[in-house]
Amino acid sequence: MSNKTFYVTTPIYYPSGKLHIGSAYTTIACDVLARYKRMMNYDVRYLTGLDEHGQKIQQKAQEAGITPQEYVDGMAKEVKELWELLDISYDQFIRTTDDFHEEVVAKIFEKLLAQGDIYLGEYTGWYSVSDEEFFTESQLAEVYRDENGNMIGGVAPSGHEVEKVSEESYFFRMSKYADRLIAYYKEHPEFIQPDGRMNEMLKNFIEPGLEDLAVSRTTYTWGIKVPSNPKHVIYVWIDALMNYITALGYGQENQANFDKFWHNDANHEVLHMIGKDILRFHSIYWPIMLMALDLPLPTRLVAHGWFVMQDGKMSKSKGNVVYPEMLVERFGLDPLRYYLMRSLPVGSDGTFTPEDYVGRINYELANDLGNLLNRTVAMINKYFDGNVPAFATATEFDADLAAVVADNIAAYHQQMEAIDFPKALEAVWTIISRTNKYIDETAPWLLAKNEDQKVQLAAVLAHLAASLRVIAHLIQPFMMETSNAIMEQLGLGKDFDLENLSLAGLPTDIKVVKKGRPIFPRLDMDEEIAYIKEQMTVDKPQSEKEWNPEEVELKSSKSQIKFDDFDKIDIRVAEVKNVERVQGSDKLLRFRLDAGDGEDRQILSGIAKFYPNEQELVGKKLQIVANLKPRKMMKQYVSQGMILSAEHEGQLTLLTVDPSVPNGSVIG
Repeated sequence: MSNKTFYVTTPIYYPSGKLHIGSAYTTIACDVLARYKRMMNYDVRYLTGLDEHGQKIQQKAQEAGITPQEYVDGMAKEVKELWELLDISYDQFIRTTDDFHEEVVAKIFEKLLAQGDIYLGEYTGWYSVSDEEFFTESQLAEVYRDENGNMIGGVAPSGHEVEKVSEESYFFRMSKYADRLIAYYKEHPEFIQPDGRMNEMLKNFIEPGLEDLAVSRTTYTWGIKVPSNPKHVIYVWIDALMNYITALGYGQENQANFDKFWHNDANHEVLHMIGKDILRFHSIYWPIMLMALDLPLPTRLVAHGWFVMQDGKMSKSKGNVVYPEMLVERFGLDPLRYYLMRSLPVGSDGTFTPEDYVGRINYELANDLGNLLNRTVAMINKYFDGNVPAFATATEFDADLAAVVADNIAAYHQQMEAIDFPKALEAVWTIISRTNKYIDETAPWLLAKNEDQKVQLAAVLAHLAASLRVIAHLIQPFMMETSNAIMEQLGLGKDFDLENLSLAGLPTDIKVVKKGRPIFPRLDMDEEIAYIKEQMTVDKPQSEKEWNPEEVELKSSKSQIKFDDFDKIDIRVAEVKNVERVQGSDKLLRFRLDAGDGEDRQILSGIAKFYPNEQELVGKKLQIVANLKPRKMMKQYVSQGMILSAEHEGQLTLLTVDPSVPNGSVIG
């Protein structure tokens, strides 16, 4: 086992609603780091989880008519399913309702109380339930005043309204540790990244005078109670931040993982990755709590920006929310992981657009990388019967290719350590671009025409295979399926070693597959852009969607249509010949149906959870929309229609017809 350790954490997400690509970004970014460090022979522990206490959760549960525990249990199941879909290689999923966590947090609170770092007082201030956060008047984005100029409310920077709260509260003496924290900042300029974020904390929160922090509430009950005064619930942020050490066993009988991973020195790193909106809690309150507990501070806090839309932050009311499940089911996992890691600049926000998403798949993945692999495999099969020639130098272009590869392997490692994923991938694409240029320079199709140039041809194809091997290694933390597919098509298996990677490291006696499937088929730009835009409005409230004022709204959620519109729909009877679950999706079933038109058709439908025994559908006669334009799903399947169903109170049932009705019969 390595003597180098790497402990990486996501924030623990607040399960008040469905997670969008912003949360997916953070989790995938930590996954990329964890995979990279494992490939660099670090002993890695990757933590993620949920922050399940607080007033907002209690309110959500009440609205749903269930207990808070039932609510968070359901949310935890959904989040774990999402992380499985995104192939997140976490080692532990912590929930703040875990017994061990609650017990240790209660002990920590009493310890800090006993040593005088926490005291009882009364708090009056402006509180946002949605943010679970208190704000001073100067911190609010907007302030409401009455006719006499007195403040009566306001809006937090998040856009959520605040309310005035007065209650007995315990306080943490943050001011006691302010000078020590400033000194730590100066001694460790790398502590908060990217550059500039540390100055924000100093100027906005510490230098004006660090106020003591309210760390308990009495206006709700869903949380960890203070043992010595149980009418108080420990404030959610204190509770949540402790997860990073309770997950490792701190304060418990078995502290082996804590003793192993919670260090801050040359061979041990603790890295928290968070969104910039929660940096204050992680860079001020969390370090001070650790100081009070006499524990080492994390090595680095990386506070990334947000993915925003062209019309601002993602919001259901705007109809601009993008969920990762939709993108994975439509385009596959690797394009999503690649896009998120390539498109968010370090230190600033990134803008998501459907045009950019589809464009990167077509131009960078399909054209640049996909074509390079396809051409290389085809030429090795054509000119050397699938046998990869031994690596050798024989053309005037070989040395420059080798230099570019070596320089960009070094740049890749430098940027990965700096947590600059766009630049790390830029280094990989520089290798891809240079290798594509190498094909044009060496023109292997011309070399193949002259038997005297067989040696040069062999060297060229070996260099192409070697370059693709390097590329496959470098993208493995980002795009596992693609990396594995490249290695498989080159006959290299899955033997990865990032520490000793070089162009000349190509193994001998390897044979490529005879015919490799294109790893990234080109997409119809207009069709796929339109699809993403359509899906972005699925969860938009009906009142926010565009509508025709001349139409009469029905009591149902649909608007009236003309008969000519209905007459365009071709609904037919189709018999289920075969049905199976789609690998890589927990929602999709793949149907093969006989719709009476001479050829079986394939339809993918996201109904797997309603039919756990999907084989019961074989032989059933269903109703399908037969003239719906075919669309690609999961990158490799084409769905040729839509199966009709009825939905009621969250349950879905496929619409069947009498078995005696012939296949292909028109329903109208």
